[in-house]
Amino acid sequence: MTGAGGIGALDAALADHGLCLRGWVFPDITTVAMPSGDGVASAICLVGHTGGGFWPVFEAWWEKHPGIGDPLDTWSKTVITPLAEAAGGEAVFPSDRPWQPFQQWAMAAEGLKPSRLGMLIHPDFGLWHGYRGAILFGDRAMADPALAEVRLAALDARDAKPHPCDSCAGKPCLSACPVNAFGPAGLDVLSCRAWLKTEPGRKGCMTSGCLARDACPVGRAHRYEDAQIRFHMTAYS
Repeated sequence: MTGAGGIGALDAALADHGLCLRGWVFPDITTVAMPSGDGVASAICLVGHTGGGFWPVFEAWWEKHPGIGDPLDTWSKTVITPLAEAAGGEAVFPSDRPWQPFQQWAMAAEGLKPSRLGMLIHPDFGLWHGYRGAILFGDRAMADPALAEVRLAALDARDAKPHPCDSCAGKPCLSACPVNAFGPAGLDVLSCRAWLKTEPGRKGCMTSGCLARDACPVGRAHRYEDAQIRFHMTAYS
């Protein structure tokens, strides 16, 4: 894989790890510096997952690296960084400083919008998706015809899509939280985490996942398996 011509191979290589290309952003107002300091990004490719397809691959890797800190972030970097370099780009991650605007990128790339819970909701995958990193390409990549085609397709992806929450009857996610932690001001983190430390919280949300998130009817077929849910809940709490 070299340059933008390796886009197809990049997607296939990511698929071996249960990941995928989530969308493209072409900065036209906000300048995004390349991590190497070599100019600014002309194209940003988001890398992530839909559903929990990557989880078995990650678990197999984790078993071989017991005791490692921040295992999911470490695995993401182990997978994405060399693939980014092979494709002629540079990888950035949500866990690293300087913080990159991954949510804004996702909204621009896929036309997603925040759910009533604050998390970005996908019209097909609901709240069961995520972003593990992004690959930044510099000016030289823009000369490749393949990336020019991707840019045209990316512009179409920015078109507004119906917001799944607008047509959701009853908004069950808002009434499912035991401590009403979700409100107009956003998530009340203190109340949420305090609840998770109680016995009902440990037996409920900490075991089977956030009750509010689980109440969302969109994308139910792509719900994470219990082991992945518990992993994320432990990291959050």
